[in-house]
Amino acid sequence: MPSPKAIVQPSSPHGFAYDRSTFQRLVEDALAFARGLGASDAGVEVSEGAGLSVSVRKGEIEHVERNRDKAMGVTVYVGQRRGNASTSDFSRAAMEQTVRAAFDIARFTAEDPAAGLPDEADMALGEAAERDLDLCHPWPIDAAEAAEIARRCEAAAFATDRRITNSEGAGVSAQQSHFFAGNSCGFRGGYASSRHSLSVAPIASLPKRGGVDMQRDAWYSSERAPGELAAPEAVGRYAAERALSRLASRKIATCEVPVLFESTLASGLLGAYVQATSGGALYRKSSFLTDSLGQRVLAKHIDIAEDPHIPRAKGSAPFDDEGVLTRPRKVVDAGVVQGYFLSTYSARKLGMRTTGHAGGSHNLTLTSRLTRPGDDLDAMLRKLGRGLFVIELMGQGINHVTGDYSRGAAGFWVEGGRIAYPVHEITIAGNLKDMFKDIVAVGADAYTMGSRTLGTMLVGRMKVAGS
Repeated sequence: MPSPKAIVQPSSPHGFAYDRSTFQRLVEDALAFARGLGASDAGVEVSEGAGLSVSVRKGEIEHVERNRDKAMGVTVYVGQRRGNASTSDFSRAAMEQTVRAAFDIARFTAEDPAAGLPDEADMALGEAAERDLDLCHPWPIDAAEAAEIARRCEAAAFATDRRITNSEGAGVSAQQSHFFAGNSCGFRGGYASSRHSLSVAPIASLPKRGGVDMQRDAWYSSERAPGELAAPEAVGRYAAERALSRLASRKIATCEVPVLFESTLASGLLGAYVQATSGGALYRKSSFLTDSLGQRVLAKHIDIAEDPHIPRAKGSAPFDDEGVLTRPRKVVDAGVVQGYFLSTYSARKLGMRTTGHAGGSHNLTLTSRLTRPGDDLDAMLRKLGRGLFVIELMGQGINHVTGDYSRGAAGFWVEGGRIAYPVHEITIAGNLKDMFKDIVAVGADAYTMGSRTLGTMLVGRMKVAGS
């Protein structure tokens, strides 16, 4: 599914307006000022971001946007009272005003037994905080170059087939940022990162009785290093092929059948699992997987691993948003929950220890012990046999308290292990507790969507509401 690699390579580094030493000084000054006010603890983060976004439609530039932002966030503790304030002004006066505002908020906030900085034993200190994960690859591209790449991408979509008659546009984005953070317990650390992307959304049309059948689809490539982005022509052609494949879609009768989720959509199911086992939902008892530690909640052939230290990966980080050291771990083993996703606060609310997940999960990979190297999409369609292959989901129909799942969908009806015709205007429904345990197979066609990697996923049975 992913397209071939090849695009413009960066020719020279592109700097920030502020250097690391400036950020370090700002952090130290803010921490010292907080101590002088009487704060028992404090944490400070200073950051800067810059980027360029360009979009074209039908060959014409639609918008060019440059962004440059900076911020200082200050958290102050007075005992177990917490206050937070921020500013985009790095002057001494603004820093002092911000720290004082956070201190004043803390003084008038109710005590919270779970409030406070991470324990020193959990923090990334010294060399652990300086681990280089190769996350920053600036793209020194100007608006004209970005527009040309977007045009190439969109032109390739139009050239794929004359039935590609319109476009919602193509875009190129180049973003980079860096930060430095510290707290009164000794943590100091920061790093730079980048994220670049290329996307296009073509529209296919086909005359039909009483009008025109129009179908839209899209594709993109996103990487930390611009040299690893897919070729613009490959992205454009693949997006066009997806839109063309949906022409002449039809409705189907309501039924209960197996459902195969495209890998990009299966990533969303993994995301739902993460949310259900995250500290905030667990201590509030607003999750369908409350008290699931040590319990089998997925099919017994499913494993989920997490590795925060993969070079250049989108979910990599040497420490989390609180400065807690990140570690590789097994999240699910043979369907059994091995660990939650906890920040310091949520861990204390649960009487547990932080897992280094303030800010979210890191590079999750879901695999099946039943997967074979030849289990590509065609093989997964054969495993499906007769049922629905879903390539688009619509709406936000997930109840994270009960696990009830209901989403608008589009995709393909499959008969005899082969795609028969495209379908649309349907709804798929089930309950995530049942769906997780009813995962029949996971494809070898693993694809990374953000910080989650997995292949197509076959769920044994779901309700499909049609005509």
